[in-house]
Amino acid sequence: MTSEIEPAIEKGSLVLSRIIDAPRELVFQAWIDPKQLKNWWGPHGFTNPVCEVDARRGGKISICMDSPEFPKHWMSGEFREIIKPELLVFISRAFEDESGIGIEALNTITFEEYLGKTKLTLHVVVTKLDPKFQFAEDGMHDGWSQSLDRLTHEVEGYKTRDRELVLSRLLNAPRELVFKVWTDPDHIKNWWGPNGFTSTIHKMDVKPGGEWNLVMHGPDGADYKNKSIFKEIVKPERIVYDHVSGPKFIATVTFTEVGRKTLIRWSMLFESKELFEQTVKTFGADEGLKQNVEKLDQYLIAQSSIAINI
Repeated sequence: MTSEIEPAIEKGSLVLSRIIDAPRELVFQAWIDPKQLKNWWGPHGFTNPVCEVDARRGGKISICMDSPEFPKHWMSGEFREIIKPELLVFISRAFEDESGIGIEALNTITFEEYLGKTKLTLHVVVTKLDPKFQFAEDGMHDGWSQSLDRLTHEVEGYKTRDRELVLSRLLNAPRELVFKVWTDPDHIKNWWGPNGFTSTIHKMDVKPGGEWNLVMHGPDGADYKNKSIFKEIVKPERIVYDHVSGPKFIATVTFTEVGRKTLIRWSMLFESKELFEQTVKTFGADEGLKQNVEKLDQYLIAQSSIAINI
């Protein structure tokens, strides 16, 4: 079935496709469930403190997008057609004020079954554009590409969601620098661990099969030995290591360029749901990971005025 939409004057258009390793129903649901939509909507570095979705024909959609460059930036619109789990059509509007709409677009998303996966195709047609918001149309490709990347991460983790800890953060430093600070023992010892912890790096052989041995010194005086084996190193894009001392998990850290900034995504995949829940409960792994990334961010800020040989 196809959507019958009134023709619009085309000012600009975009077509993007993704093959997503998740069932079609799950990918479709991520577009209409506000709890999921708020996790991936928008380019890298955006959060969505408000996300309201009335998923029916004529229903409204309203998202407050927040970033350092565009604080409290609203997107609103309404659904023109919903055919679950095959088709979504909605109008989106941004940069609205008393003088009118900055940019309006008609968005058509199709969901096709493809070899056990989902082929998603997005077609965007700009229907209104205030010339002073030309930058919004110019950035449409990158913005939607990054949103679909975030969507892919959101839904492809459905098989491991109950045993995986994930955190993303946009860091105000170039990717090569962030990667170096993450992989050089002279740097990582200065920020590794939750608040109040210090670290001694005994060995850090950053190559596939290389060992990483460190001791974390807790604020209570206790020492925590850690041993990991690097599985994959792709400079400056990706690090994968196997934490072989308890609790056991596989960590994947990716570094994505966002202009001169870096989006870091840090995943810890545990062997079982029970081990994941026990680690969070006993060690506060979720809060510890947040504090670790915060310390990394602060370390990068402190180093901003110091020349680091990348």
